[in-house]
Amino acid sequence: MRKLLQRLFGAWIIRMSNKFGSRPDQKRIHDALSTLYKTINEEPGKRGPIFEITDTDKFIILSDQHKGARDYADDFSLAEKNYLKALEHYHQHDFHYINLGDSEELWENLMESVIKHNKATFEAEKAFITRDRFTKIFGNHDLYWDNDPLSSFNLNRIYGKKIRIYEGTILRMFIGESPFDIFLTHGHQGDLQSDGNWFSKWFVSTIWAPLQAYLQINPNTPAYDNQLKTAHNTMMYSWIAEQPNMALITGHTHQPVFASLTHLERIYVKLDKAKKEKNTEDLMFLNGELHKRIKEGDKAPRLGKYKPDYFNSGCCCFSDGDITGIEIENGMTRLIKWSYHKNNIPERILLEEMKLSDLADQNLFNG
Repeated sequence: MRKLLQRLFGAWIIRMSNKFGSRPDQKRIHDALSTLYKTINEEPGKRGPIFEITDTDKFIILSDQHKGARDYADDFSLAEKNYLKALEHYHQHDFHYINLGDSEELWENLMESVIKHNKATFEAEKAFITRDRFTKIFGNHDLYWDNDPLSSFNLNRIYGKKIRIYEGTILRMFIGESPFDIFLTHGHQGDLQSDGNWFSKWFVSTIWAPLQAYLQINPNTPAYDNQLKTAHNTMMYSWIAEQPNMALITGHTHQPVFASLTHLERIYVKLDKAKKEKNTEDLMFLNGELHKRIKEGDKAPRLGKYKPDYFNSGCCCFSDGDITGIEIENGMTRLIKWSYHKNNIPERILLEEMKLSDLADQNLFNG
């Protein structure tokens, strides 16, 4: 039946996907980000909360788990142990967990299957809710949380509480008297497929995306297309580069970015330094990281002269089971990964870090 439907509708779906799909459009993306940021500022809590933070606050930002049904198409299954260990660590150390979207893969799976096969991860997330340290943001693959009338019922089933789901959030810190905002959202804003009105989002999440998945037609999104990944990150950067007193953290592309440079770019910079210093230990580690990033298909966007104000949390479904995220703790922001070490034991690895005060100093009043 699938092959018959592929023959009948495959070409038409590809044409429609290309016409209305996720190819990034700079003006649309910029307008959508500006509108969301303005809405959160003018009506906090409607589309997202504002947290005023100090050096004592701690946040972990993870995105793009794509929790599925533990079948051949479940990208999260290999990373589950790393994810659970990471949440255990951050819960024990009193972090606030910001889930930045695409947590559940609801384009390819029924909600019942996702709930059935992810009880352990939902329980780990629930631990943050009991301490009021959990903020859940929706992405394009879990639009369901924003537009389905049954979403609150299923949230109650999963977490024992009807928590609010947001489109973004703002972490606001003060450098002297000057506010500096870290704006967080999934990053699909401006996508014609999944950032329209209520009906268009419902149609995509309930009918269009499952149809593409059933017919095994690759969705045209940055997470699966390396050229789109690079273009999308570049457009996110071009928006935040024009905003004064702000930094931006997104997910969506599955490509880690720290201070406006992809992790791949930073590896090349560090490799050059390690070679000049003949640091064999660093060379071994960095070559291993380089191999992993190239295997994942990373290609560095050419940002040219840049401000260090764009960050991307990467994802929690890399093909080797690694997960990446952004930590904010003790006045620092860090790009970290959790990776299987000896005997398949999850280990936290620091990849990049910088002081929040340095981030703010380099961006305050520049627009």
